[in-house]
Amino acid sequence: MENKKRPEDMARIATAEAAQAFINQQIAEVRETVGSKKVLLALSGGVDSSVVAALLIKAIGKQLVCVHVNHGLLRKGEPEQVVSVFRDQMDANLIYVDASDRFLKQLAGVSDPEQKRKIIGAEFIEVFREEAQKLDGIEFLAQGTIYPDILESEKGVKAHHNVGGLPEQLGFRLVEPLKFLYKDEVRVVGDALGLPKTMVYRQPFPGPGLGVRCLGAITKERLACVRESDAILREEFEKNGLAGKVWQYFTVVPDFKSVGVRDGKRTFAYPVIIRAVNTKDAMTATVEDIPFSLLQHLTERITSEVPGVNRVLYDLTPKPCGTIEWE
Repeated sequence: MENKKRPEDMARIATAEAAQAFINQQIAEVRETVGSKKVLLALSGGVDSSVVAALLIKAIGKQLVCVHVNHGLLRKGEPEQVVSVFRDQMDANLIYVDASDRFLKQLAGVSDPEQKRKIIGAEFIEVFREEAQKLDGIEFLAQGTIYPDILESEKGVKAHHNVGGLPEQLGFRLVEPLKFLYKDEVRVVGDALGLPKTMVYRQPFPGPGLGVRCLGAITKERLACVRESDAILREEFEKNGLAGKVWQYFTVVPDFKSVGVRDGKRTFAYPVIIRAVNTKDAMTATVEDIPFSLLQHLTERITSEVPGVNRVLYDLTPKPCGTIEWE
């Protein structure tokens, strides 16, 4: 990425007209850069990569090859949903790669957040290299990098897998049409591209996935705790009208246990921490005031339905001083 600074004269994209102008500009630039070559897109199914996919489909059509990698760190039902939306509904040229065991083997015993992010980023690139070798004419790698990713990586807050986690010898030329946009601008562009609202306004999800929500060294047991508790949280927020009101909400599970009681017997199990925040650009965030009765209901469901969990906590920390994600 040669230029990492947003142009000073670049106006915020807040209207459909501004978004369309941005789309037209990016389509022209992508066509000029790519020519007749093929582009490999890292398609997580999140907002950023989905908007990139829609934009590149308009720009280069079938020259775009989307690769969805299941690294074993996705939310419950997510791989199936991504394949259904992009392959079946959008007719994208989609390759699905199940690399779960491969990623978890690389991450075994690794507890440092930055090391986890860089391992995940490096492994992603290796998967893309392998898939590219099976295809003809691949010279470019497209990514859903946005401006907060660059800023946080440069300031040393955390290394994003598509910025700080990239190996020096990438092997591809990068295509990053959203790299100077904030999250709210990405959503405006997604609307202008005609993407479904459920896709444009879906929950933000980090590139390393549940790997940065399973705190410390990742184990299959705690990963299951994160995945199942997150599914319960999303279901209850949808039922209670909070899905469209709260910008981002998820659960994390730390690498320690506490004593509890179940059916009159001692338990020694993990806590689940709920995080729910609102923000416009992901640079600052406020904590959502969740009704206490809902927090009680979530606690009852999570502690009774998720094996290995005996406590539920609510994170009250804004950004700053905390980041939105825990790692």
